[in-house]
Amino acid sequence: MKDSTSTALLPNGLQDLLFPEAEKEAGAIHQLMAVFKSFGYQRVKPPLVEFEESLLSGPGQALTRQTFRLMDPVSQRMMGVRADATPQISRIASSRLAAEERPIRFAYAADVLRVNGSQLRPERQFCQVGCELIGDDGERADAEIMLIALKALSDLGVKDITIDLTVPSLVEQVFESHNASADERETLTEAISRRDFDSIDMMASELNQTLVQLMACIGPVEVNLPTLKAITLPESAAESVVRLDTVCSELQAALSAFGLEDVSVTIDAVEHKGFEYHKGVSFTLFAKGLRGELGSGGRYESNGETAIGFTIYMDTVLRALPTRKDDAIDYVSGDNPWKDMRDKQSTGKMVVRKG
Repeated sequence: MKDSTSTALLPNGLQDLLFPEAEKEAGAIHQLMAVFKSFGYQRVKPPLVEFEESLLSGPGQALTRQTFRLMDPVSQRMMGVRADATPQISRIASSRLAAEERPIRFAYAADVLRVNGSQLRPERQFCQVGCELIGDDGERADAEIMLIALKALSDLGVKDITIDLTVPSLVEQVFESHNASADERETLTEAISRRDFDSIDMMASELNQTLVQLMACIGPVEVNLPTLKAITLPESAAESVVRLDTVCSELQAALSAFGLEDVSVTIDAVEHKGFEYHKGVSFTLFAKGLRGELGSGGRYESNGETAIGFTIYMDTVLRALPTRKDDAIDYVSGDNPWKDMRDKQSTGKMVVRKG
């Protein structure tokens, strides 16, 4: 006889989602998708696996090391299990819907599987829910995407939300303007990731001093954005800051219009982790006292087109939501007429036949 304990063991980072959590997740996804639809985002459903040459192209290149691979026994070609839904949306837009008028708006809900978890997110399989806006490069498009994510989470009941804005390419633009060597970039990037002011400040070079100034621009947008704008930056980086400033203004106007003034807006001028394929203004969503990000998003290139989108992580969202009360069950006798069950169910009750 097989040991039931060993047969129930799951790989690290994978879990069964039982009741009532499974029902809670399904209901939350339904509510999120309803908000997305109200802004004109139409749902698509890409496959779980596809050929690796398409899955790992465009934005997918940055996810190569996180992608499980397997051989397709039919075509004898290598396939990948999606580690992120965005590359698949990008493929759909550039192939199946290439002739559609731009901009085009997508919504999706999809489970993803990754080779490794992270310290903040040890789960390797989780559900992503999000939107992608392809073919609009305006600052209002950036603000629209951020607003939708914030409104959807707020409507769901998530409290004390913070949106942290960054430009992942900002540091790289500073490196390029100073012709930093590969070794310099690696050393300084590692120090920035550790927020190690001292080791960067030790060297009095113009590059290092600029990085120290950028690293100090962390926190509430009303305080730190003016400081960031005052830093002397190379032309490309300065343009990125101007863009960030305009997006912040549009976002604040949108939040005010939708009654979301309680959302905290912060910036982190040197944040880049988790934004492997993002180029423009990007963001991370947090909730006070909650482990891990609620979601993230930003601007990127989608097979030659400009795009911006966001992903909400349902495993984190479930931790942010209040405990769901079990639905009241109305038990009926096993010999009760079927019509009685139907009548009770028509009022919204859960009816269970007993005996």
